[in-house]
Amino acid sequence: MSEETVPKRQYTGEFKVEAVRLADSVGGHEAARRLGIPIATLSNWSRRRRKAPGQESIASAPNGPVRRSPTDLEAENSRLRKELASARLDVEILRKATAYFAKGSR
Repeated sequence: MSEETVPKRQYTGEFKVEAVRLADSVGGHEAARRLGIPIATLSNWSRRRRKAPGQESIASAPNGPVRRSPTDLEAENSRLRKELASARLDVEILRKATAYFAKGSR
């Protein structure tokens, strides 16, 4: 048997916090399966959180959340609104196409 090397994955602090919250709600094994991460990794994050319950020590990692300026947030909001409008248009087109082809198959 040869051991395969697994590349070291880096996770953001926000991802870690949300993963621990998911593990608290649905259980560690289920959360790890859903997120595609090793259960040991999730357990380590949970253990660190229990050691410092009042602090979000996981989120203070170098890849943690960053404060952004209001103009950046407004730009992202505008981009997301455009993306949502495009997705709604796609859904409407698919809905009409489905109705058209459903009529033709009768």
